[in-house]
Amino acid sequence: MAEETRLVYKYLRHDKKFPHVWCPGCGNGILLGALIRAIDRTGLEKDDIALVSGIGCSGRISVYVDFNTVHTTHGRALTFATGIKLANPRLQVIVIMGDGDATAIGGNHFIHAARRNLNLTAIVVNNSIYGMTGGQYSPTTPYESISATSLYGNIEQAFSIAELAAMAGASMVSRGTVYHAALLDELIEKAIMKRGFSVVEVISHCHTHFGRKNKMGGPVEMMRWQRDSAVRIEKASSLSKEEMKGKFTIGVLVDRDLPVYTQEYKKIREAAKTMAATGRSILP
Repeated sequence: MAEETRLVYKYLRHDKKFPHVWCPGCGNGILLGALIRAIDRTGLEKDDIALVSGIGCSGRISVYVDFNTVHTTHGRALTFATGIKLANPRLQVIVIMGDGDATAIGGNHFIHAARRNLNLTAIVVNNSIYGMTGGQYSPTTPYESISATSLYGNIEQAFSIAELAAMAGASMVSRGTVYHAALLDELIEKAIMKRGFSVVEVISHCHTHFGRKNKMGGPVEMMRWQRDSAVRIEKASSLSKEEMKGKFTIGVLVDRDLPVYTQEYKKIREAAKTMAATGRSILP
C-alpha cells in the first residue's frame, strides 16, 4: 500500500465525511495532508490526540480526521481546548483555527492562551479573508485590499499572527505556507512535540473570494505568489529591508523554554490538597 494511501485510511474518516466542502484548489487540503503526516511521524496514537476547531473553512478539518475531535463555536476553540487539556493533561491537544476565528472574535482567547503558555498546539490558517461566510475582511486582510465589506479598499492595517503570538508569550512560533508543503510537515511536527504553547501560522489562499476580488488569479497563481514571497528565516537575516519589501519569513521564528501552565496548575492543585489535609501550604 502506498504511503499516502496508508495515511488516508489510518487517519481520515474517509467512509463517513467525504467528499469535503472545500473549493477545488483550496489550501486546506494541503494543510490536512501535512497535519496527518506530521502526526504520523510523532508516533502518537490516535486516541492520544484531541483535535479542536472553530467555525470557518479550516474548522472542517476536525470533521474529517479520526481522532478525538470537537467542532466548537466561532472564536472559542482555544477555550474548549484549555478545558480539555486541564481535565486530561495526557492528551495531545491540537487546535485548528482560521485568521478571523483566531484573531478577531477569538483574539482575546488567543493572546491569553499564549500568555499562559498552555501546552497546546495552535494551527492558524491565514487566508486574509473570511472565506466561509462570504469574503468579509479579517484582521489579516492587507491594507487597501478589496473584500465583501471593503468594496473601496480596506482602510485598516493588517497585523502579523506570528508576531502577535510571540509578543504574547508563546514558547514556539512558526510560519509556513501551503506551497512549501514539506516544510509545513516539519513545522507542525516540531510544534506538536514542543512543550508549551506552540503556534504555526499557515499562509494559505482563498481564490474564491480574496483572489478573485483582488485580481490575484486562481489557486495556481496564488500558490506561485506564496513561492515568490516567502523567504526562509535563515536567509532573511542576510537581506536588506528593501530586498524584504513585500515578502515574509517562513520557518521557526521563536523557540524558547518557558514555564508550562499545566505544570504550574498541577503545583497549585497539590498545594491545595496538602493544605486541606494538613493545614500547611507547600508553596513558598
